[in-house]
Amino acid sequence: MNFIFDKTKMKGEEVRHRKKEGRSDNGVRPRQHAPEKGKNKHNDDRIGSREQDVPVVSYKKPLEEKVAMAKHEEESSFQIGLQVLFPYFLAGLGMVLAGMVLDFVQHWEVFKTITEIFILVPALVGLKGNLEMTLASRMSTAANIGQMDEKHQQWKMVTCNLALIQVQATVVGLLAAVAAVILGSLSKGYLDFSQAAVLCASSVTTAFIAALSLGMVMIGVIIGSRKMGINPDNVATPIAASLGDLITLSLLAGISTFLFKYKDIYYISPLVCGVLVLLIPLWVSIAARSSQIKEVLKSGWQPVIVAMTISSVGGLILDKTVTDPNFEGMAVFTPVINGVGGNLVAIQASRISTFLHYWSMPGVLPYKMRQAWPSPCNTFFTSGVNSKSARVLFLLVIPGHLLFLYTINLLQGGHTAITHTFVSFYLTAALFQVGILLYMADLIVRFTWRRGLDPDNFSIPYLTALGDLLGTGFLALCFRIVWLINGAETKLGD
Repeated sequence: MNFIFDKTKMKGEEVRHRKKEGRSDNGVRPRQHAPEKGKNKHNDDRIGSREQDVPVVSYKKPLEEKVAMAKHEEESSFQIGLQVLFPYFLAGLGMVLAGMVLDFVQHWEVFKTITEIFILVPALVGLKGNLEMTLASRMSTAANIGQMDEKHQQWKMVTCNLALIQVQATVVGLLAAVAAVILGSLSKGYLDFSQAAVLCASSVTTAFIAALSLGMVMIGVIIGSRKMGINPDNVATPIAASLGDLITLSLLAGISTFLFKYKDIYYISPLVCGVLVLLIPLWVSIAARSSQIKEVLKSGWQPVIVAMTISSVGGLILDKTVTDPNFEGMAVFTPVINGVGGNLVAIQASRISTFLHYWSMPGVLPYKMRQAWPSPCNTFFTSGVNSKSARVLFLLVIPGHLLFLYTINLLQGGHTAITHTFVSFYLTAALFQVGILLYMADLIVRFTWRRGLDPDNFSIPYLTALGDLLGTGFLALCFRIVWLINGAETKLGD
């Protein structure tokens, strides 16, 4: 009897010892996934909190996952820059092409007649930040913490996320069109219902098709990056940016031209809009299969709608400047400066979010990020991996924009002479924009995490919308200053 008691006592001590170290019965320290937003659990010794009893979950490759995250933590500035560089330049060239498209289509009849389309441009292009970049960030985080290692997990994540962005794209596309109609009617002093119908149908159709196509591309990029051993946070959002602007603007121009051509057939535009809106319940039922996505369906609307509103204000600035002959050259540069800023800040926000998901749990900042309101010095000049990435991304602004300006000049795009004066003020505007955005990313991601919210869903829409507003505003100011300095010698509105 004493032997049995001693054996039982020894076994109990061993179990307590393993539980204290966070080990399962087979001696492996388990990784905990986050099946629901705000409920992801991690080892308590990483954040210095009290012990908690957490369920043991077995995984196929716990060792490989730990090694992968350790490599992510130890990334050097050179490694970050090397992984970001190619997709960043690729994204920038996509934005240059988008600028060329906007510069070309602004002279089409539909753009001259329904000028409110210019108000739609930042809002619809901003869907790339509100939806595709949020999708890329959310799935990159899931991939990095091991939630997409199994085939059935991948399929569920893919279908539910695609259905989610279809719901969001349809609703936001309709709201963006309504906002453009209201702002345009207030500016003009009257409302044309046939033009409003064309605007709404064009917006919803563009948002729907762009979200579906870009979402599928994003999923392929993330799964491929994971298999190749590349951090998806570094490549997914730039790829979304490279294709997002070009696809969205091309779709908007083509669809609006088609619907404008047949605007006299009064039922076409309302019918197109109505069919897409009626599909919303189908997408909701598919997205609700995932508890995490179901939560986003309930609580993820505020950042998307607020971001759309902010982008619409930037669109109003674009509408007033592009239609002014003295600012006509702005069209080709607007997608570039807005896209680069949104691209870089989305990478940073996604990286910080992944860091928080791994090292802490919602509501608690890890020790390495214990300051709730960091100063700009803490954001840019510490030795942490997030500060390294902020410095790398900021240093990419000037060489990137110089390459993009050279490409625009080579393709003879725009109606502005790219002089030394213009380049100086343009680069200054871009540096201010990206510097403010990277600092705001640090603040907003920490703030949302402390409130128990998932930064993947809540931070990027605000940041990309702010990037659109800052980029358009700074670019308009840049054009105004150059025009005042050079006067008639600068070929504005050629």
